[in-house]
Amino acid sequence: MASLFLALAVITNGLYAGFLLTFLVVVMPGLAVLPDDGFTAAMRRFNEKVPGPGFLIVFLGVIAFPVATLATGNSGWGWPLVAGALACAVLSHVVTIAGNIPLNKALAVAESVSEPLSEPVAAPASVSAPAAAAPGEGEEAGEVGERADSAARTAFEARWNILHQIRTALSLAAFILLIIAAN
Repeated sequence: MASLFLALAVITNGLYAGFLLTFLVVVMPGLAVLPDDGFTAAMRRFNEKVPGPGFLIVFLGVIAFPVATLATGNSGWGWPLVAGALACAVLSHVVTIAGNIPLNKALAVAESVSEPLSEPVAAPASVSAPAAAAPGEGEEAGEVGERADSAARTAFEARWNILHQIRTALSLAAFILLIIAAN
């Protein structure tokens, strides 16, 4: 039974580490080049969609399966590796729960002061708005929204990325330790 739980621990930790690594090396660099309104809108939508059922199974599995492996008696030299992986996974979750999630919630709250788009646009508002509006028209509301998005991004992005790097490194370490334990 321990070997089944160890296999499930490897799989869930690999999926989770891969998800975090993809965000680190692909998604966040892609979002970094967006203007403030695009960045904040995209991060808010990710934060709404990520904690779905599939993600939660993996998120909880990275803790539950190593615990089950240890509880069912993974004897031999592999148990310290599984325990180390569990410690890394727990620390990664602590970073997520104590750091990233509060930043996500603060970003969501900041949305209420941003100016919502009334309809989808092909180009960012910062590109199309000056050409569409005559000088002095609509600048006050637009400026408030731009300042709100800029302030929200400033308060969010750098801190979130640092925390994300930490949790990604911890998740990768957990995955590597579990692979070694499984061999």
